[in-house]
Amino acid sequence: MTTVFDQSALDRRKLRHPEKANRPDTPIQRKPEWIRVKAPGGGEYASTEGIVRRHGLHTVCEEAGCPNIGECWNHKHATMMIMGDTCTRACSFCNVKTGLPGPLDPAEPAHVAEAVAHLGLRHVVITSVDRDDLADGGAAHFAGVIRAVREASPGTTIEVLTPDFLRKDGAIEVVMAARPDVFNHNLETVPRLYLPIRPGARYYNSLRLLDRAKTLYPEGFTKSGLMVGLGETREEIMQVMDDLRIAGVDFLTVGQYLQPSRKHAAVEKFWTPEEFKGLEEVARAKGFLMVSATPLTRSSYHADADFAAMKAARTAISANA
Repeated sequence: MTTVFDQSALDRRKLRHPEKANRPDTPIQRKPEWIRVKAPGGGEYASTEGIVRRHGLHTVCEEAGCPNIGECWNHKHATMMIMGDTCTRACSFCNVKTGLPGPLDPAEPAHVAEAVAHLGLRHVVITSVDRDDLADGGAAHFAGVIRAVREASPGTTIEVLTPDFLRKDGAIEVVMAARPDVFNHNLETVPRLYLPIRPGARYYNSLRLLDRAKTLYPEGFTKSGLMVGLGETREEIMQVMDDLRIAGVDFLTVGQYLQPSRKHAAVEKFWTPEEFKGLEEVARAKGFLMVSATPLTRSSYHADADFAAMKAARTAISANA
């Protein structure tokens, strides 16, 4: 059955943000008809959920309230979220809870690797909360997870979606030394909106991180994502695309921002499927190897198929060079 995603129920289940309690309520706009997803459930969904639970793992699918969880989990695709479920930042778009995280679990790399093997993933996406409390921002833990997954599932390609490691010298070098197949770090929005939307981050630091990742491992792929609907202009998005191409980013994702609760940033606009198609055409013309731009696009949505398409695109370019 296809239904409009029950965001209000998700709000009641997922709103765990004491740090956002003093923000004024912002009405949640009614979603347009083109934002529709299948209700979570089904045999494979339950199987994926069982594997995640048995290994004591967190997933960004649940913690961030992703609208694609039903589809992805029915295909046994789950994005692992390491280093706990508590973030040290309080971005106004994000539904992951904020607070003081607990210590790292030294057994987590092995547990993630076991879950990836049990799910039989060809491609896995591993992300995390921000861990500004750690001296390296969690870089060594990321590297440990990459190595554990590679040992347990040598045929699985690995994509990491990392924090910005702000003021953590040497962190990106540690991650890239583990050779992830894809390094992803999302810019999220345009520079003008960083202060209200992503106040703990710095736009040009994130760009430098992506550029450094490509420099350290040119054979790998780099990836970044944007949300639209927060008040950005089309011209600002074009400039961000140019900045990403200068940084050598291969893969761009663009999706519609959906307001998690009344305490989060408001949706200023719902971009139409036609507008997303226009963004995709421009991005491809600017030279990205792969572009995913739809209202429900998220960083890890269809990541396995998109990775295969990106590799094929690079091979075709090399063959024609």
